[in-house]
Amino acid sequence: MTAPSVRPVSEREARQVAEAAREQGWKKPSFAKELFLGRFRLDLIHPHPMPLPEDVRRGEEFLAELRDFCENRIDGARIEREAQIPDETVAGLKELGAFGMKIDTKYGGLGLTQVYYNKALALVGSASPVVGALLSAHQSIGVPQPVKLFGTQEQKDAFLPRCARTDISAFLLTEPDVGSDPARLATAAVPDGDDYVLDGVKLWTTNGVVADLLVVMARVPKSEGHKGGITAFVVETAAEGVTVERRNAFMGLRGIENGVTRFHQVRVPAAHRIGPEGAGLKIALTTLNTGRLSIPAMCVSGGKWALKIAREWSLAREQWGKSIAKHEAVGAKISFIAATTFALEAVLELSGQMADEDRNDIRIEAALAKLYASEMAWLMTDELVQIRGGRGYETAASLAARGERAVPAEQMLRDARINRIFEGSTEIMHLLIAREAVDTHLSVAGDLIDPDKSLGDKAKAGAKAGGFYARWLPKLVAGPGQLPRTYAEFHPAGHRDLSGHLRYVERSARKLARSTFYGMSRWQGRMETKQGFLGRIVDIGAELFAMSAACVRAEHLRSRGEHGPEAYQLADAFCRQARVRVEELFHRLWVNTDELDRKVVDGVLAGSYEWLEGGIVDPSGEGPWIADATPGPSKAENVHRPIR
Repeated sequence: MTAPSVRPVSEREARQVAEAAREQGWKKPSFAKELFLGRFRLDLIHPHPMPLPEDVRRGEEFLAELRDFCENRIDGARIEREAQIPDETVAGLKELGAFGMKIDTKYGGLGLTQVYYNKALALVGSASPVVGALLSAHQSIGVPQPVKLFGTQEQKDAFLPRCARTDISAFLLTEPDVGSDPARLATAAVPDGDDYVLDGVKLWTTNGVVADLLVVMARVPKSEGHKGGITAFVVETAAEGVTVERRNAFMGLRGIENGVTRFHQVRVPAAHRIGPEGAGLKIALTTLNTGRLSIPAMCVSGGKWALKIAREWSLAREQWGKSIAKHEAVGAKISFIAATTFALEAVLELSGQMADEDRNDIRIEAALAKLYASEMAWLMTDELVQIRGGRGYETAASLAARGERAVPAEQMLRDARINRIFEGSTEIMHLLIAREAVDTHLSVAGDLIDPDKSLGDKAKAGAKAGGFYARWLPKLVAGPGQLPRTYAEFHPAGHRDLSGHLRYVERSARKLARSTFYGMSRWQGRMETKQGFLGRIVDIGAELFAMSAACVRAEHLRSRGEHGPEAYQLADAFCRQARVRVEELFHRLWVNTDELDRKVVDGVLAGSYEWLEGGIVDPSGEGPWIADATPGPSKAENVHRPIR
């Protein structure tokens, strides 16, 4: 058999591939799904779920060891300067067990919960975001997680002990001309006896330069005895025909081992296939349900650091006779950083604990956490640079050279920028979450707007939809958010009143559901093209989720006697800030420039505004926009660098 040739893929085909990879059912409740349907299910998150005492003991013991390692054996400045994590640092992390944090103890791992894994990533990420990325790519999306969830017992026995202590892994999906549209995936895995033969090129392979094991997504051609489709494989990087052709360099995360990997006639045993043929994308998406929480973990880390630096700098820096923090223009930025950091940690803690308990379906919560944290962390870091002024733009090395504290604010800004792209860009996350948010509507009314359905099918769908909406819509008119004493437990004596914010969330959830229904009624089958509208719907949901998490965490801390008044004040500040953003988003659902923007884009693409590009020189180099990824033997030196 020969490898399938790459062919153009229609928009409809691309949607069908993405739809087939989704988890179709909802076997467990979901707080966020209910929120988008206008149902504020506070009972799903309050009282705040709690970890088991034994999990806390083991987690805290490891965090103490990891903190000592971070303080004494991770040199973030050196990693930035040399653009590489020292081998001895990686070896020390292996010895500590940091590569096996989420792997069960019976396979040599530490068996930490998601909550403590998140705490560990936040801690490591504060010492060096690059080290955080190394550990996260290995365990959040690399070999351990998909093998743990979908692997055979033989695969678990073979790979998990290696990943726990000795081997580094990477996840390979993206290709030079394939990003978030996997329907066009070109890497082929052709069955040949008891093996598959891999051919193709993978791009942006985080950890790929130093990895020992790879999770590779490749397309199996359909044939007799083979269902075919995008399939996941565990591949040995040392296998014949695997070439790491280059190590990429980026604006931030300068020490990241991210490369380009070519496969040429690489033989992979069928026993190394994870799950059945055609299940690769479903495996990837399920892995990311909790894997995406690694990004919010490091965003929380960045927020905490930004708050610490803003506080210390404001105590040292005076302007016009008083601390810069006492000037409202700067103080508002510090308040934003403090309140948002509290909320992001609340979202992370809540999502992590829900993942550990496995009582709820958190696919939307994890996606919202990733989307919201990456956007807010970027804003917080940018505000820190502004608070620091010229010193924020100056490198840490330059500050140290002239005798000042080496605060790497500009580096943190560069490092944080990738979080809006990693593991699903903000734009893709909007679409992914929007699809899940309207899932119930599509399940009851999807055939009404499907152009391929017959009139008979549409009639049946109309009857089904009519019954659903006759029951659902009246419930969106009134709710507990309109009763003044609802959620009274969130207004304890001596504390700020958070109950009003929860009532606002309940009212806004119903308004959000009504807005979604109005949009579907107005645009019907064209709804999926209204990405501006859908993005704002998702952003409102993210704000409401964060407000809920912040209030629940504040009450949780108060009930435990841990900084209750301070937590309530931070939650109050965050919710008031969030409400301003929510109101603006609701307004922009219907008052915006989306239609005009589309016309301007058409003009740009048609060359109507080329005259506007005059008066400059383009500093870009020569070369194609997308590198050639034709399968074949490698012509480059293998820069694979295993760390032992």
